[in-house]
Amino acid sequence: MNDIPYLLRGVQPMTTESSVLISSSKYLNDPRLREWVANIALKRNGPDMPAQAEMYPLIALLDELQDKHRIEELFTAERKKNPVMDAWFNEWFLSDYDADYFKQFDEGSLGHIFYRDVIEKNFEIVIYEKPQAKTQFEYFLYRAGQNHDLEHILTGGDFNYMGELVPAWFRITNQFKHLSPELATEVSLSYLFVTMRYSIRTLLHYPTVWQTCQNAIERGMKCGHASGPLFMAKYEPVFHLPLAEARLALDVHEAEFVDTTGPSMVWAGRDAA
Repeated sequence: MNDIPYLLRGVQPMTTESSVLISSSKYLNDPRLREWVANIALKRNGPDMPAQAEMYPLIALLDELQDKHRIEELFTAERKKNPVMDAWFNEWFLSDYDADYFKQFDEGSLGHIFYRDVIEKNFEIVIYEKPQAKTQFEYFLYRAGQNHDLEHILTGGDFNYMGELVPAWFRITNQFKHLSPELATEVSLSYLFVTMRYSIRTLLHYPTVWQTCQNAIERGMKCGHASGPLFMAKYEPVFHLPLAEARLALDVHEAEFVDTTGPSMVWAGRDAA
C-alpha cells in the first residue's frame, strides 16, 4: 500500500468482455459526443467554424441521448408539487410576434430594446426551427428558444460571445433553484456545453479575456440565484415597460449589464476595435 501514490489509492482496474470502449456514462459511450467535447474544449477559434455553428450537432446528440420518458415523469412529478408550473403547462402559451410587432414600443421599453438590439442588427428571432411542441419537455425547450434573446436583455448579457455566458449561467443557476435536481440537470445540459466551450477555450488560448469570461459567469449566477423562475415568463404584458420595471415585474434581480464587445472580438480571433 505504501508503494502506491496517494492519489492512486483506491483505483480498481476493471475488465470487460466488450470489444469496444464502454463505460457507465452514456455520454462517454457516444463516440460523436467524445469527439465534439474534445474539439470544442481544446480548439482555438477560426473563421472556418463560427462558434454559433458548433452547437448545431450537439442539439441532435442530446436529443438522442436524453431519456425522454424519464424527463416526462420528472415534469409530471414537478407539476404535482408546483402549482405555478402546472398552470404554466396548462396554459401552453406560445408567442406569435414577428419583427414588425416591436416597432410600436417607445424608446427605453423592453420591446424597443429588443427591436434595437436584435431585429435592427438582423439577428433571427428564432435561432433554429423546432416543430410544434407535443410533450412537456418539447414545450419547455420551445419556450426557451423563443425567449433566449429576451433573457440576454433581462439578465444583462451582451449580444456577443462573452455575453452568451450570462443567460446560460443564469439558466443553470435559476433552474437548479426552482426545480428538482434531476429535472434541472436534464434541462440544463445544453447550457452546460455552451459555457464549457467559452470557459475552457478562454483559459487555454485567450488569457486576456479570462477575467471578462469569469465576470460574465459570476453575473449570470448572481442574477439566477436572486430571481424567480424566469423560464416560465410571459413577456408580452411587459414589453411596453422600461427595462428596470420589466425586470421587477418578471421577478428578475441583481442583473448587471457589461459591454463585452472588445473581449469577444479578441476571443473570436479579431483585434478589438
